[in-house]
Amino acid sequence: MKEGLAGKIAKSFIGSKLTVLLMIVFMVVGVYSSFLIPREEEPQIDVPIADIFVGYPGASPTEVESRVIKPLEKLISNIKGVEYVYSTSMKEQGMVIVQFYVGEDIERSFVKLYNEINKHMDQMPQGVTFPLVKTRAIDDVPMLGLTLWSENYDDFQLSQIAQELTSEIEKINDVAVTQKIGGRDRQLRVVLDKDKLAASGLDFLSVSEMIKANNQQLSSGKFNKNDTEFLVTTGKFLETVTDVENLVVGVQQDQPIYLKQIATIVDGPEIPNKYVSLGFGKASKKAETYKSEYPAVTISVAKRKGADAMKISDVILDKVEHLKKTLIPDDVHVEVTRNYGETASQKVSELLMHLIGAIIAVTLVVMLAMGWRGGLVVFLSVPITFALTLLSYYMLDYTLNRITLFALVFVTGIVVDDSIIIAENMHRHFKMKRLPFKQAALYAINEVGNPTILATFTVIASVLPMAFVSGLMGPYMSPMPIGASIAMLLSLFVALTITPYLGYIFLRGKNKKKQTKKVEKPMEETFIFKVYSKFETPLIENKTKRWLFLGITFLLLMGSVSLFFTKSVAVKMLPFDNKNEFQVVIDMPEGTTLERTGVVTKEIAQYLSTRPEVVNYQSYVGTSAPITFNGLVRHYDLRGGSNMADIQVNLTDKNDRSTQSHDIAKSMRDDIQAIGKKFEANVKMIEVPPGPPVLSTIVAEVYGPDYDKQIEVANAVKNILRNTTDVVDIDWMVEDDQVEYEFVIDKEKAMLYGVAPKQIAYTMNMALSNKAITTLYDEDAANQVGLILALDEKEKSTILDISQLNVKSQHGNMIPIADLVDIQKNTSAKSIYRKNQKRVVYVMADMAGELESPVYAILGMEDKLKAIDLPEGYNMNELYLNQPEFEHDYTIKWDGEWQITLEVFRDLGIAFLGVIIIIYILIVGWFQNFKAPIVMMVAIPLSLVGIVLGHWVMGAFFTATSFIGMIALAGIMVRNSVLLIDFVNLRLDEGVPLKQAVIEAGAVRTTPILLTAGTVVIGAFVILFDPIFQGLAISLMGGTIVSTVLTLLVVPLVYYMIERKNYK
Repeated sequence: MKEGLAGKIAKSFIGSKLTVLLMIVFMVVGVYSSFLIPREEEPQIDVPIADIFVGYPGASPTEVESRVIKPLEKLISNIKGVEYVYSTSMKEQGMVIVQFYVGEDIERSFVKLYNEINKHMDQMPQGVTFPLVKTRAIDDVPMLGLTLWSENYDDFQLSQIAQELTSEIEKINDVAVTQKIGGRDRQLRVVLDKDKLAASGLDFLSVSEMIKANNQQLSSGKFNKNDTEFLVTTGKFLETVTDVENLVVGVQQDQPIYLKQIATIVDGPEIPNKYVSLGFGKASKKAETYKSEYPAVTISVAKRKGADAMKISDVILDKVEHLKKTLIPDDVHVEVTRNYGETASQKVSELLMHLIGAIIAVTLVVMLAMGWRGGLVVFLSVPITFALTLLSYYMLDYTLNRITLFALVFVTGIVVDDSIIIAENMHRHFKMKRLPFKQAALYAINEVGNPTILATFTVIASVLPMAFVSGLMGPYMSPMPIGASIAMLLSLFVALTITPYLGYIFLRGKNKKKQTKKVEKPMEETFIFKVYSKFETPLIENKTKRWLFLGITFLLLMGSVSLFFTKSVAVKMLPFDNKNEFQVVIDMPEGTTLERTGVVTKEIAQYLSTRPEVVNYQSYVGTSAPITFNGLVRHYDLRGGSNMADIQVNLTDKNDRSTQSHDIAKSMRDDIQAIGKKFEANVKMIEVPPGPPVLSTIVAEVYGPDYDKQIEVANAVKNILRNTTDVVDIDWMVEDDQVEYEFVIDKEKAMLYGVAPKQIAYTMNMALSNKAITTLYDEDAANQVGLILALDEKEKSTILDISQLNVKSQHGNMIPIADLVDIQKNTSAKSIYRKNQKRVVYVMADMAGELESPVYAILGMEDKLKAIDLPEGYNMNELYLNQPEFEHDYTIKWDGEWQITLEVFRDLGIAFLGVIIIIYILIVGWFQNFKAPIVMMVAIPLSLVGIVLGHWVMGAFFTATSFIGMIALAGIMVRNSVLLIDFVNLRLDEGVPLKQAVIEAGAVRTTPILLTAGTVVIGAFVILFDPIFQGLAISLMGGTIVSTVLTLLVVPLVYYMIERKNYK
């Protein structure tokens, strides 16, 4: 037999002493690199996103749009690599969100962005503030949340402790940003008395000017005397309350007027503009002792890019423990309300356990078939493969997260195959006793070595195209195919170098003592051959049986595919993972007070505290909770205002409960929304998404020629969604009507009285805006202490009170503002949203229920959308992937999870086609025959039967991971066919008749094929319980079981039918 490439490689390693050393070196390096690789839960997604904020005082949303936002959008759209430009034009300000393509170089993208903006600043209208650019990355999501709470301290005191703690945490290496949420800062309020002001002949503006004029300190310079130089400083900043009280702000009848005569001065916490509190649920032991809700302050900590979340969170928590002795009082408790470092290391450890489990299970299967020696050979080759793979992960800068580890679990079954095939064949040849051991070993390797190389490359070819999935899902998916391909290449290397060495040592058998060994049975009498020929011979010899068998197989295939159309198997992007948290997001109508929002939040929180799955919850009223992965894209960190609230809910550890977090959130949704309805609140349950974050599961973007009409259409879409089953949490981005009073100044009258209109505008702003006019001097304060001029809260509760404020005219008279203005009642102008330079109205919704996939909700809506009432001559269009080209008609474009689902399945479909073509080319190149590959690829559609039936039986969604499993299976199945047909050809070359060759090949290869199938199934079984990868496991298991059986029968049969003519 001629020596192939595989034989040559094996020959040089089989007797070499180096082999043992290599094994040890590989193992050490692999284990070492597994400690060096940082651990995370989610893969790193590099999506360069930047937010640009621009202020334009006094402008309406439409003016902001036309003067500021449109020019900005045009500039930004010109930058290479920009995918989306979203913008919002609000009153007096605008915001643009720039999203670059996934995988664009982050630093470069931002440099281009800054450059483009700075270059065109001269074209901005007068009065526009300089654009503030804030970049965002996945590392902005805080990985640690510490909540300080206490029964004895209020939020003002907690805030000061938190401030100190924050600055301590920031000293730790690899901590990027910390943020303090909640608590009130110190402030000096000068509450002016309207009547006393008027009596003293002063107004807001003159008092404010006097305070500012008194708060000055400058170094004046130096002078010389007697050969010595002296420095001079003039003035003194305001430092204490007494300094402020004793300011002289005016003179009346030659008497000074002190500030304390006309105002009350308060030094203390600011007026609340947010409430943060913490409470416990039934799952916490503290619930019995602490029954109420307590004021709290949360510190959120984000890490630097590429840092190990687990290590940092440990360091921070150690430091906090240490500071409890010195900085944090005994009755201030620190609750860890988020620790992604811990969850990541749990997830990584869990997957590593899966991995070890898979390796052991696979070894046992091999031992059963080939005895413990065979098992040992295979068992030793797997860790070496993985050790090398971990090393390559380290070189590629990957982190250990659920995707990269999963790639390893996923290939456990496949990696073993190369070693199994070679070890099994050596074992068979040693048993035959035809040749001396060394020759027998090399003969065995030559026999299957080269097809093994080909087979491995077909599997790699079947996985690798998935690395090219585009969009947000790309970085989520690519570590898997890349990691798996590396592992397979390495396993081939191990199979050709180390396995022969181990096999040669372990499998020889002891032939010293008992020379009278039983003679090996001829192949025809082995059990496997009998069973196999019993099934296969009638099919080969009897025409009707043959066609009947093929017909039934075909019908099975059709039947299983039809399950997709009857919705028995639902298609979804990715199912929800089992997390330990979710968020409740509360939106009240615009114009709701902070206190009213607090009432709703408290009621919902009270409900949460009665639930057995809840450990604790934090309510954030008027501000936003620490963001999750979702909030990063939805910009939840910008939420704030008296009509918004978030509740962060932490659940018991997933090992302590049987229910998945998604089902818990689903079970609470109706009750929570019922509470919200009472108060007209829109309440949404937000879970951490399993895949890339999107604006919402279902997003309808309404485009058209007229914005008001677009809003009407959006409202109709909202109602359609309300009446669609399984659609929940419906909301839109249009604000509710809010009353706005406009003070229109009568300019003529004002000038006659000697009052400049500017005076009136500034006075009103100062009285109502709570903005600091200057700061109090405090060297040690971390934040500036603002000095605020204000009216008493009760004096600004009606429009009449407010308009009675006086301004001082040039003639020195006091004139009430009410005399100079005309007050009009209007509705506040709404924000204008744009996407890629087109005006758009967003409607968002989520899915929960039987069919949790947006696909079915969206596809069932076409007729209802057509029925929406439009002005004459207009039509309603529906788009699924791209924005409309023109805006002269009304269009609804579906986005959100739907968009990603569509893109991923499209890309995976293309990848699947690519896989089939590559495999075909590989096989043609090897067998030099155009028909043979088609026979081998018969196995691919056959695997569908198992895959679809598997999903149907398990009641699982057919997800993107299922699709990946299907593509990977194509490679595995074809590899079995390659080994089968290659063996038939070997036999034919030896001059065996075709019929016998086919049956012999089937019988000889049955053991290794069943073994490889068994290892794939067992390797996949371990992942069956991971909610996200369940689809992949089902695909691998169902597909492998069904198509292995069918491959063993159908492939030789079809090959026989094709080749019959040539061997007559």
